[in-house]
Amino acid sequence: METFLSQAFSFQNISRQYIVQGVKAFQLGQSPRFMDPKKVICFPSNTATQLFEMTVEEILNWQQSYKVYADKDIKGMDKEFLQRALQGQSKYGEEAFRMKFVVRISTCPILMEFDARIISRGTQEDWPHRIKLVSVTGIDFAGRIHDVDDICTYVTNWRDVYEVDSNLDLPRVYGKRDFRRKANAARGKLDKDRLRNDLMRMARLRLRACEYEEVQVVVETGIGLGVFAGTTIGIDETVRSLSASAIRQVLEEDGSTYENILAVVFALPIFGVSYRNGKRQDTYQAFVDEFSQSNYKGPIPVLIADQDMHRLAVAIAQKGFNVSELNPADSHGVFGEYWQNRGPGVEEKLALTTVGLLVQHHLINPYVLDPNHYDLIQLVT
Repeated sequence: METFLSQAFSFQNISRQYIVQGVKAFQLGQSPRFMDPKKVICFPSNTATQLFEMTVEEILNWQQSYKVYADKDIKGMDKEFLQRALQGQSKYGEEAFRMKFVVRISTCPILMEFDARIISRGTQEDWPHRIKLVSVTGIDFAGRIHDVDDICTYVTNWRDVYEVDSNLDLPRVYGKRDFRRKANAARGKLDKDRLRNDLMRMARLRLRACEYEEVQVVVETGIGLGVFAGTTIGIDETVRSLSASAIRQVLEEDGSTYENILAVVFALPIFGVSYRNGKRQDTYQAFVDEFSQSNYKGPIPVLIADQDMHRLAVAIAQKGFNVSELNPADSHGVFGEYWQNRGPGVEEKLALTTVGLLVQHHLINPYVLDPNHYDLIQLVT
């Protein structure tokens, strides 16, 4: 991706400058805004045998499609906060916690599959215009200082789980980032009602954003259900179950109000199967169990697929439907976050396989920091 951005837009890092800790700042020597709109840009390069073609005008249109939908009833939610947070300036704790009630959405074509196979496209093909990327922050139980409020809000016995900084009455921080579990620590205990209610509020917001953006098929994936689900403190199975329950309930309660959303697909690829007490421990199984055992009654059809979301989204768009896919984003609010570090997360993979950096990164797309593109909405619950 760096090679492509360098060749097409004179991308370069800015020496000794960082957006947030460990995330390099950069600039484009040649912004799409000052290029010939008719110029054709080829990914990964002009000489590749398989390539994705796009015009500068298309990129500008995709940038302009950027919108932010935020829950106006969350304390402290306003446009000034959003403008700060979307350039990585949210403070740890309350502000980071607030980011889970913010949705960023824009047209965002997929350039290649997750296995790095380039998706061929000529400029006469219109299917890329039908793909939206929904960037949302999940709940983080990994035990890190920026998301300390996730631990202190939802884990009721956190003082029995983590070493405590008695001066701050917060988990003690090691290496400027991570919390350390106590020796022989207790398993985490969750405030299940609070967690379920917030997960429902998050699901309701992102589905409403998709409805406003005229998405017809919503492709979801697990948000915070992998390494951030709290496996190390023994809560991951419950977190996955509550996440599935939350969106099932929202679809049952709100499904009849959607005019644009026709179907929801959960893309939950199975990478490996593990068992605990004879029960499979993966997100796919958690969602299958929830929607089957609870006898899902919503009016919106649901498909749970052992498949990656890129492949599904491209196939759906090529059939003529407006489709969205989900980006599990970091609470820092910076698109792609550690993409230059080749971070292993879905967020980094999306930055490397889509036009997301061009359309959702604040250092490239000026609309990311334009409050006129922010919409604070009230959710009916």
